Parts: sequence; C-alpha cells; structure tokens
Amino acid sequence: MVGGIAALVVGHSYTGTIRGAFKAWFIALVLSILEISLSFDNAVVNALILKKMTHKWQHRFLTWGILIAVFGMRLVFPLILVGVLGHINPIEALKLALFSPADYAHIMMKSRISIAAFGGAFLFLVAMKYFFEHRKEVYWIHSIERPLSAMGRLNAAEIAVTLFTLYLFSRFQMPSEQMNFLAAGIGGVITFILVDGLSEFLNSSGQGKHIDLNRTSMSLFLYLEVLDASFSFDGVVGAFAITNNLFIIMIGLGVGAFFVRSITIMLVEKNTLHQYRYLEHGAFYAIGILAMIMFVGTIKEIPEVFTGLIGIIVIGAAIISSIRYNARNS
Repeated sequence: MVGGIAALVVGHSYTGTIRGAFKAWFIALVLSILEISLSFDNAVVNALILKKMTHKWQHRFLTWGILIAVFGMRLVFPLILVGVLGHINPIEALKLALFSPADYAHIMMKSRISIAAFGGAFLFLVAMKYFFEHRKEVYWIHSIERPLSAMGRLNAAEIAVTLFTLYLFSRFQMPSEQMNFLAAGIGGVITFILVDGLSEFLNSSGQGKHIDLNRTSMSLFLYLEVLDASFSFDGVVGAFAITNNLFIIMIGLGVGAFFVRSITIMLVEKNTLHQYRYLEHGAFYAIGILAMIMFVGTIKEIPEVFTGLIGIIVIGAAIISSIRYNARNS
C-alpha cells in the first residue's frame, strides 16, 4: 500500500494529472510483478543460506538487507553508475534523473553489457559451484548432475568453465565492447572468489576450538547481499525499457523485493526446503539459466516475460518432482 501511494504521488508530481498518477501506479505494479518473477529462485537460495544464520543476523538480513536492496541497489547504485559513465558526480546524476530522465536512462542503458557480464558471471559461478559439488548425494536430473558432480573433483573447475563461457560470449560482442564485457565478467568472477573465500575463511577459522556462529553468519550475510545485488542487476536495467523514471523503478522493484523477502521468511519458517526434495536443485538450475540469459541478452534482446517465466517453470517442475518423490516414498 505504501508503495502504491508513493507511486501515485510521484506520478502526479511529474505530470500534474490524475491520469499520470494512475499510470505511474500501474507501471510500479508491473515492475513489482517483474521483480517477483525474476527473483523467486533468489528467495529459495536466500532461504537455504538464511537458515544457517543466527537469529540476530537473520533479522539484520531482513532489515538492513531490505534497505540495501531497495535504496542501495535500486537508487544509489544506478546513480553511481550513471555518474561514472557520464563523468559527473552522484548529485549531478540525481539532478539528471529528476529533470532529464530520458538522458539519464540513455546513460544507464549504455552500461547494459558490462552489468550483464558482471552479474551473469557471478550468478553462473553460484550455480556451477552447486552442481560441481562432488560430495552431493541427491540428484534431480541424473544425466546432467552426476557428470558435473564428478567434474567437481577437479579444483576450481567451476571457475575454468565460467571463464571459458565468458570468452565464448565475448567473441560475439562488438569489437568496441569485447574488452568491457571480459573485464566486467572477470570482475564478477573475482567478486565471487573474494566473497566465497571470506565465507570459507570465517567458517574454518574457528574449527579446532569453537565455531563462531556470529562470524559465520556475518560472512553469509555478505554473500547474500552480493547475491541479491547480482539478481537485481537484470531487473534494474530491464526496468528502463518500461519507464525512465528512477523513482518509479525504485518503488516498483522495491515492492517486489519486499515480497521476495516475505517468501524467504515463509520458506524458512515452514521448513519448505526440507519438504520438497528437489526445490533446491530447481533454484540453482533457474540461477544458471538466468546467468545464461544475461549473457545471451548482450547479443540478442530477450523479453523480460520469458526471463521471469522460465525460472518459475523450472522451480514448479522441481516442486512437482518432489511431490511425486514424497508420494512414492511415503
């Protein structure tokens, strides 16, 4: 309700008409639905990690995390990005968003390929690390997962596959964009290695004495925030195809982010992941597919509707498979 009222106010302030206010409200609604459809798999992965955290850090993820997600990624990040690309400071970028939204959107869209490469590389590594885990005992699609799990015995196999994938897609970029694509993609890989490495360090540093759950939870919190940011890249850039008003984008995507957090809480409290054996697998398949869509999207435009639906379809298939498994083994 708060988001709807805010959208009406923003729409009316820009157009001065009731029609403009309701148009802004409708766009915010569309963007919130888009964010939910794109981030449903994110909610599942969030729940997987959240249940390993202490209650205090769970609360921080649901409070600090939502502030970072809404204001950090949907408002501050685009302003900084436009400032860097347009060689202006963030205040000037804000003025551009307020008084010249078309120019602001144009600068933002110029960064589409670099953002897709960074976010795609990070998400691809998240998925690959899951499927390359050689100690896995549960498989959903055996013909795919068993060979990948066996490959996981090779150290850093997921990094090699991701770098090779980046190289392949860089060959299809315009010559002027190839280095930008590779640099941004390698940045995503390095970010994953640093965040994952920090998590491993904090998890292992207490072994032999006692495990510091607060330190472990803090590392998982950092991992979740970077993961959330990678998921939001696609939505933030895609939103500019619907409207060039930064504040309507922030409201619409912010409402969607709140809803995704609500799904995450429900999954944790209802212990849904334990009840549905293959839901975790479905989420990581959806993440891998989203990463590939981000890569392909740098070459050929892909409708946001397809991007949102494919994740829901994959997770739905995982839930149906889990129900069938439970019925067979009841």
